[in-house]
Amino acid sequence: MMLLFENIRLALNGVRANKTRSLLTMLGIIIGIASVIGIMTVSNSMTGTMEEQMLSNGATNVTMGVSQKSSSTETSGGMNFNFGPHRTEMTDDDYLTDDMMADIEEKWPDDVLGIQKTKSVGSGEVSDGEDYAYVTVTGYNDQAMDDEDLTLLSGRTFTEKDQTDAKKVCLVSDYFCNNLYNGDTSSIVGQQISVVIDNKFYHYTVIGVYEYDASSTFSSSSTYDTYTTLYMPILTAFDSLHEDPQYDSVTLVTSTSTDIDSFMDELETYMNERYYRNNENFEISCSSMSTMLESFTSMLTTLSLAFSIIAGISLLVGGIGVMNIMLVSIQERTREIGTRKALGARNSSIRTQFIVESIVLCMVGGFIGILLGIGIGVVASSKMGYSAYPSVTGIIFSVAFSMAIGVFFGYYPANKAAKMNPIDALRYE
Repeated sequence: MMLLFENIRLALNGVRANKTRSLLTMLGIIIGIASVIGIMTVSNSMTGTMEEQMLSNGATNVTMGVSQKSSSTETSGGMNFNFGPHRTEMTDDDYLTDDMMADIEEKWPDDVLGIQKTKSVGSGEVSDGEDYAYVTVTGYNDQAMDDEDLTLLSGRTFTEKDQTDAKKVCLVSDYFCNNLYNGDTSSIVGQQISVVIDNKFYHYTVIGVYEYDASSTFSSSSTYDTYTTLYMPILTAFDSLHEDPQYDSVTLVTSTSTDIDSFMDELETYMNERYYRNNENFEISCSSMSTMLESFTSMLTTLSLAFSIIAGISLLVGGIGVMNIMLVSIQERTREIGTRKALGARNSSIRTQFIVESIVLCMVGGFIGILLGIGIGVVASSKMGYSAYPSVTGIIFSVAFSMAIGVFFGYYPANKAAKMNPIDALRYE
């Protein structure tokens, strides 16, 4: 053990004594490790931030939607023909209905805490002849409104009577007020506004103003060009479109004690057997935040691995550089090796000394690369708007890989030094 520490001390002294040569030798290792750590830090940061956002948006929510069947079979002339995916327009019989939702809530009363339903009327403009505001008109039921978590600045939100009676009332944003009412969020309450969507006029009474979260959009346009949501009761939205309540997808808010994967399988089987067994074109499929997060993480991991392998080429080049400098070092110290062997040093001691020097050289480069990679990853993550999460796995992997490179590329020069003939080594000029 004492000999090992002595070898490490000598190796570190060698690095300090030849700073420039050591730095140039370690350059490939530094670049390779820094690239790998930087990529893994950015990947980790994106995954961590997405996970936080998804969890805050409801990790236990299950999205249930009507989807096109992947294939269909048609019979002609007594023969069956299988066809690949083809698009078919949905008819009234294909949509989810309120009766189906009631059936689900009755069947899983402990698992389903609520069902969020929305209906888009469209995007349009409200104008007073001089100023204007763009809005996206969407109907929400109570559960969907709760999920929006709006901050009300004036007025009120929807009552149960607004929902059941499909009253023509709405909530608008403070952006809307800034554009059309000089930012006065009180005077607009009780006013009737007309929204123009595809040259049709829709009239609603404003009952409240909410605070618009500008960070929720990537748009950098002015308040005049920003589309904000005009909220209304969901039955009002269907009434505006002269449609019966029906949905192509809904979101189920489930209990935290519910096994999401089992529940989704059970729900899909039940709905497809009960309501879509005879539907030739459509079926029910479910997804959750956790499955989406798994898919995203899997995709990101694959991309990170691919980029890390490319960056690993630098490590290979760096390892060859270490081998080269070790051969040069051995040649420079041939007489020293001959003296040690003449004094009785064993081949294993010589071999260990140079392998340790190679490992120390690679690990010093590895540590510099780790620090540089973390710095690059943190800066890149911050620029992309993500919270930085340095990859602990990547750091451990980098330290182990640096050591492995040192052993692999240092063994040949060390073995060459160990097998030197002491007489020839002492005669070397």
